[in-house]
Amino acid sequence: MKIAVNTRLLLKNKLEGIGWFTYESMKRIVEKHPEHQFYFIFDRKPDTSFIFGPNVEAIVAPPQARHPILFYLWFEFSIPRVLKKIKADIFVSPDAFYSLSCPCKGLLVIHDLNFEHFPELLPALVRKYYRYFTPKFARKASRIATVSAYSKEDIVQQYGVSPDKIDVVYNGANNHFKPIDEKTRIETRNQYCQGSDYFIFIGALNPRKNLEHLFSAFDVYRSKDENQAKLLIVGEKMWWSGNIKESYDRMKFKDEVIFTGRLEPDELHKVMGSALALTYVSLFEGFGIPIIEAFNSEIPVITSNVTSMPEIASDAALLVDPNKIDDIANAMSELSGKPEKRLELIEKGRQRKLDFSWEKTANNLWQSIERTLHLHQKS
Repeated sequence: MKIAVNTRLLLKNKLEGIGWFTYESMKRIVEKHPEHQFYFIFDRKPDTSFIFGPNVEAIVAPPQARHPILFYLWFEFSIPRVLKKIKADIFVSPDAFYSLSCPCKGLLVIHDLNFEHFPELLPALVRKYYRYFTPKFARKASRIATVSAYSKEDIVQQYGVSPDKIDVVYNGANNHFKPIDEKTRIETRNQYCQGSDYFIFIGALNPRKNLEHLFSAFDVYRSKDENQAKLLIVGEKMWWSGNIKESYDRMKFKDEVIFTGRLEPDELHKVMGSALALTYVSLFEGFGIPIIEAFNSEIPVITSNVTSMPEIASDAALLVDPNKIDDIANAMSELSGKPEKRLELIEKGRQRKLDFSWEKTANNLWQSIERTLHLHQKS
């Protein structure tokens, strides 16, 4: 079988959420299925570490697709040309982009529809591209995979796609995330927070992540709590303006907020595992990988009671209303002041994390590929 895969987001030292999904799932699928030939389609010369086996052939198809006009050219001209040339049986696209000119059956992975709910957070041209093409992609693809039951229902509701066409393929979490020893924990707290306890946020600093309310809630927490934990913010300042910056500038305890910027995986697992708790109170998530990373690190989680987050966290986290500052602040106080509550959530997290692994992701994505190919055989 000839399986073509859009691998344009496999970029050395630049893997983000969807890039990790592609890397972790396709690496395992390639290794488990040496009987099939895989064609990885890149928009630039790939690093050799992304060629996962002798059954993988890398194809470089210009142009580099990093702009709506180039998206269109790549997916509507370059991709169909490659698929026809290799006579692909299936095209797998893990990054929510697809080709309306795809000449074979295809599996499209849509991670979430945040641009439908928060369109104002995207540049105008990108927003128009997503909102115009994604419903067309969803209807054109033979089959769709998505990362939560919430996102599946969202795709059904937004685009009128049959639920029978959509498979739920949960994310896993990076293997770097695991419990750490007390010596490393003390060293990490000394390095970042002068030895203090800290709550941690991990993610891009954009409005959807709700840092505006997190900053306000941290101020409320520090004003009334004797334990005096700090707040560690890990991520790039993509949107450091507007309400996020204003909320930070208003803070009474802004000196207790530490910004690390982006961290490499080895460092990230240490700062996660040394935290008092993860504070992940987004307004919208299609999945929320940091929740699983925190479970794997065996630290408690505070997360939102909206979109996919209750589904992923289940009963292993404190769920809060992300629009209620006191809700978030009270949860911080509870975990700061009640060691028994922390231990209870850590134990529940140990159980919950068993439901999520990249091995399961790869197996479920392969089943989705097989279902798509079954359609191909019947057609």
